[in-house]
Amino acid sequence: MIKYIIVDDEHIAHGIIKRYCDLLPNMKLMKDCYDALEALEYLSTNEVDLIFLDINMPKLKGFDFLKTLSSPPKVIVTTAYSEYALEGYELNVTDYLLKPFGFERFLKAVNKAVTTTSKPSSTSEVKLETEEKSIFLKSNKKYTQVPLGAIQYLESAGNYVKVVTIDETITVREKITDLLETLASEDFLQVHKSFAVAKKHIKSVEGNRILIADHIIPIGTMYKTNITQLFK
Repeated sequence: MIKYIIVDDEHIAHGIIKRYCDLLPNMKLMKDCYDALEALEYLSTNEVDLIFLDINMPKLKGFDFLKTLSSPPKVIVTTAYSEYALEGYELNVTDYLLKPFGFERFLKAVNKAVTTTSKPSSTSEVKLETEEKSIFLKSNKKYTQVPLGAIQYLESAGNYVKVVTIDETITVREKITDLLETLASEDFLQVHKSFAVAKKHIKSVEGNRILIADHIIPIGTMYKTNITQLFK
């Protein structure tokens, strides 16, 4: 379960974010905060995994609030002001959503927050580090949360990618390079222009083939150097 709070002085923004989160499994709203001081009070006695944070708010600005947290949880900035993006990345913000944003862009930001490793915090300790990380995949208007550890390999088919897991195959409308950017890159390895594999599921490597469970994955000539790195 991903516990989150919304820190924004606009009621409309709260409604949009909550509606988007309600489309995803395992997202739990802990509190609606309409200014940063309210968020500080809540975080002093509670823990969350993710903060959706506006920048321009009364009393205390978003980034000033963020600087008061010694080791904050994952933060996705939601704002109408693009000029603050650089400062946000300097504060290790996970992603920067420029209002108005659509669901697809929102989903990409959430996936980035879920699949990246967080530092533990004394006031808002992130438990994504110890819990199994996952990603939300869209297929036929349905959003499925898939544990990263269950993904065996990816197979590209034009503008679609087959995500083959231990239990099922999910086809998503996305390019394999874009999907790999969202996944934890240290856990996956592209071995062919149309294939990427999860390192942990590699059973054996022989010649130009990789065996994962009962699947044979080809190794492209241009990607052989990626394979040799596995043996160092």
